[in-house]
Amino acid sequence: MYAVISTSGKQYQVAVDDVLEVDLDASKNVGDSVDFDKVLMVADGDNVKVGAPYVEGGKVVAEVIKSVGGEKVSITKFRRRKHHQKVTGHRQWYTQVKITGINA
Repeated sequence: MYAVISTSGKQYQVAVDDVLEVDLDASKNVGDSVDFDKVLMVADGDNVKVGAPYVEGGKVVAEVIKSVGGEKVSITKFRRRKHHQKVTGHRQWYTQVKITGINA
């Protein structure tokens, strides 16, 4: 059994016991429960429910594992012959969740 959910403008295919990295939710602590209500599709073998746009009564339940930082991305801005160079970086933070249940 798996489901396709939408959160933070992104879509994920999830199954029970999957570990997923979603955008950081600072209000959630380790061990808290997270409900994803925007379920686009639920499949259980040959039985497939597709929402328009969401499956009615569909819900995916997850548990917060930890907050984790992603890879650091280096950004370089360089203007030739102007004696100008600027180097910055960005590190995106994620919340790691473990899928505990799919309800449809």
